[in-house]
Amino acid sequence: MRKKHEKYLYQLTFLPRLLPVNSYLVEEDNELTLIDAALPYSFKEILRTAESIGKPITKICLTHAHDDHVGGLDNLKNKLPNAKVYISSRDAKLLAGDKSLQADEPNTPIRGGVPKGIQTKPDVLLNEGDAIGSLLTISTPGHTPGSLTFLDTRTNTLIAGDTFQIRGGIAVAGQLRVSFPFPAMATWNKEQALQSAKKLMKYKPALLAVGHGNLLNNPSSAMNHAIREAERKIG
Repeated sequence: MRKKHEKYLYQLTFLPRLLPVNSYLVEEDNELTLIDAALPYSFKEILRTAESIGKPITKICLTHAHDDHVGGLDNLKNKLPNAKVYISSRDAKLLAGDKSLQADEPNTPIRGGVPKGIQTKPDVLLNEGDAIGSLLTISTPGHTPGSLTFLDTRTNTLIAGDTFQIRGGIAVAGQLRVSFPFPAMATWNKEQALQSAKKLMKYKPALLAVGHGNLLNNPSSAMNHAIREAERKIG
């Protein structure tokens, strides 16, 4: 595992050289919020990092319900029974293994590793604008129907799940990067992903943190370039 620290944010990267998968710990005054649970074995390093920081994990927020973002959830909940689990009301269905579409959704198949056999039930179902400590919930559907981004309002950091990827070259979800094609292959709806990426530009982020790839400071120019490329390919 590789760890990077920027202000209130700790990025934990599993398999950093091969297939990087990120989890994030967000530091509050007296506690930690975990964003994404990575791979099944990742819980051990997540817990060790929290112990080294010296604050308890009291909240587990999920950007979306793909295997590489919820893999360690059951193990974490077993070790942290009082930690509350947060996910969008839409992706709670995916967490339970239900890949059916809702009547108002584009008829494109849900892709990627939808979990099977996750025992943990969410405690809180999130919607646009909900606050979790210093974090603001932003609805960013596209990679999955209920994907979320979290904005740290203290630092203007966007923790965007797979709405963007950085590994292989920055791209909007659904736009293929040959050297790291997996986020594109797992994206549900490219058009909605593009609209969500445009939405995130309005927050003028100081730092972009995603599910796959390094932290990106002052990301607006790179995000805008990725959006323009997606517009050309989709439009």
